[in-house]
Amino acid sequence: MNTESETKSETKSETKRKKFQMPHIYVILFILMALAAISTHLIPAGEFERITGPEGRESIDPESYTQVDASPAGVEEFMLAIPRGLVEAGEVVFFTLIIGGMFMVLRKTGIIEIGVNKLTTAFSTKSTAVIPVLMIAFAAVCGVIGTQELSLVYVPVIIPLLIALGYDSMVAAAVALIATTAGFMTGFLNPINTGLGQQIAEVPLYSGIELRLIALVVILGVGIIYVIRYAKKVQANPESSLVYEEDREKRETYSNPDESKSRRFTPRQKAAGVFLIGFFAILIYGVIAQGWFMLEMSGLFIVMGIVVGMAAGLTAAQVCEGFNQGFREVLVGAIIVGVARSVAVVMEDGQVMDTLIYNLGAVVGQFPGTLSAMGMFMSQLLFNFLVPSGSGQALVTMPIMAPLSDMIGVTRQTAVLAFQFGDGLGNILFPTSGYFMATLVLAGVSWHKWVKFYFPLFLIWAAIAAVFLIIAQVIQWQ
Repeated sequence: MNTESETKSETKSETKRKKFQMPHIYVILFILMALAAISTHLIPAGEFERITGPEGRESIDPESYTQVDASPAGVEEFMLAIPRGLVEAGEVVFFTLIIGGMFMVLRKTGIIEIGVNKLTTAFSTKSTAVIPVLMIAFAAVCGVIGTQELSLVYVPVIIPLLIALGYDSMVAAAVALIATTAGFMTGFLNPINTGLGQQIAEVPLYSGIELRLIALVVILGVGIIYVIRYAKKVQANPESSLVYEEDREKRETYSNPDESKSRRFTPRQKAAGVFLIGFFAILIYGVIAQGWFMLEMSGLFIVMGIVVGMAAGLTAAQVCEGFNQGFREVLVGAIIVGVARSVAVVMEDGQVMDTLIYNLGAVVGQFPGTLSAMGMFMSQLLFNFLVPSGSGQALVTMPIMAPLSDMIGVTRQTAVLAFQFGDGLGNILFPTSGYFMATLVLAGVSWHKWVKFYFPLFLIWAAIAAVFLIIAQVIQWQ
């Protein structure tokens, strides 16, 4: 009898545990969109006048805030928010689709599998070393050019290697996202957040680089240790992986390569490899020297898939089918990007976005002395949920935060750093960040599992950011 009752009790407890399931990301975003719509009925509408900012970009006049007639979201606006979000996030949506298609074509050529075999052999006795090497490289690139979106390029490239070395897709996502975020949020030569923020705040361009480099070393170092600890745990016990089930097919593909296939490149594959290297050289040149972004990179990736695929011996039909297969694999992620954008669409149409930033600025002004910089950091982090774009957030918030810093005894240099930290930390946490959600889909990692992995590091990084801001405030960093 006791055994039977214990069994029933265990069954009930298991049922209770199974009852709670994290809602689908569509559900989460729909709820956020609904809350945004409700907020347009509760928050007074207001707006700042738009003026021409640095390099001809549209900025705001911080002295011009006025309340305007309310335009709350109605049924029609709510109904159209997701389609409009898809349209407004079109660059990211199509970039996600195209990069998924292009990498599927590369997989069909066999180049990736052979390359993975060679790299796995090279790193077989020092597999952990690959993580800091990749993360330092990715952080350095992002610290100079400020393009976190390159995570979308990195993840498909490194997944096969990291899976073959005994890690998982979470490690691949973490290597790309955490490294680029560390480089972005400290941005020692980053034109997108540091450069633009300093221009708006009228601070000498790229001044204060010494403290930013120290912050980069500390933040990136902590990130590397965090990723390595998880990676070693997965390598020692694959079932401890947060994405163990999701990675089943990848493990079969990359951990157990088909021995019947030659591990040497054929002459055509070698030629395709040369083309591939050439295209990546063009990509680097375009991003650094020509200011390319997603539109230009998308076009290059289409040409890359076609040229490399056919050079490796694929027929035109095989190349096309490769693109189609890749499109299907990342379709959900591409749609998520547009759905996430709909939250901001609702608030912009309801004219409450400017009201929020105006009131956030007022709240920051109430913080006592040494905590004023912390108030700026928190307000930037909260606003990042609505505007995850670094340049977009700079153009909206810095015209207010820069003069406000003069009034509350915070140097403008510190105000820029608070903006950088607040913008960067949230970019890989909030589901409204388009490139971040698209990167997770390319990695095959769900948002809620990523949050489970990343949130402890988020808290650690937030504490480190707070320490640096307090130091900057105490020394009146210029």
